[in-house]
Amino acid sequence: MVSTMKGANPAAALLSVLTALVATAVFWWARSAGQPAGNWAGVGLILIAVLIPFSLLMANQWERAVVLRMGRLNAVRGPGLFVVIPFLDEAAVWLDQRIQTTEFSAEQALSKDTVPVNIDAVVFWQVHDPERAALEIHDYRLAIEQVAQTSLREMVGASLLSTLLAERKQGDEILREEIGRKIADWGVSVISVEIRDIGVPPALQDAMSRQAQAERERLARIALGQAEQEVAAKFVEAAETYARSPAALQLRAMNIIYETAKERGTTILMPTSMVDAMNPTAVMAAMRDA
Repeated sequence: MVSTMKGANPAAALLSVLTALVATAVFWWARSAGQPAGNWAGVGLILIAVLIPFSLLMANQWERAVVLRMGRLNAVRGPGLFVVIPFLDEAAVWLDQRIQTTEFSAEQALSKDTVPVNIDAVVFWQVHDPERAALEIHDYRLAIEQVAQTSLREMVGASLLSTLLAERKQGDEILREEIGRKIADWGVSVISVEIRDIGVPPALQDAMSRQAQAERERLARIALGQAEQEVAAKFVEAAETYARSPAALQLRAMNIIYETAKERGTTILMPTSMVDAMNPTAVMAAMRDA
């Protein structure tokens, strides 16, 4: 006899079938041997076979069963096989102790700077005290969802939009601590909370994009101005060097002409006065006069 109730297991089903087969054999022996008492033994074995699936239950490794005896807490059983007394004991609540997730969101929640935002998040939680989870609250799954949503709205109302966007990890930690504090008395612990998405109105997105673009342009102009200042300072330094050494200025001019003429097919027209000025002999004479 295989039961479809929670806690049913192959071991109980096999034991029930074997007991039923023994009862059948006892009935056959009682009839063939003419022993009426054997019929009563067979009836007893049949009753035992029927009650075995309701008495021998099994909880998986991640499950716990809260057993009530005549309406009062008797024990928390599992994992593995355990025995209950039919009609007196009842495995009223089965709890899953694996890490589970609950998705929650806050739509059109106003931030501290009165900006409506839509936030989606997920909380990872685990039942660590089956007795309290079964006895202290009616539906802890629904309660976790409601508490998480309320805590999310509270956090959004106390935070600026820029803070929510820039410090998401900090928001995760705040939510984890707040939700964990509220549900600790239910025998449930919060593993972590993750904010998956923060949505802002399209008009605000456009304004934020323009603001970011303007900020980048301002920084680019500042960097360009600083570069111009550095270049001008180097030019002043070079001019002072050339003023102190005319020969250096002449060599620099000759180097510029050389660099320009390196390209094949380049023609340079130079005034005669400039060529005379680059005459090494004239340069040396100028240096002696100096």
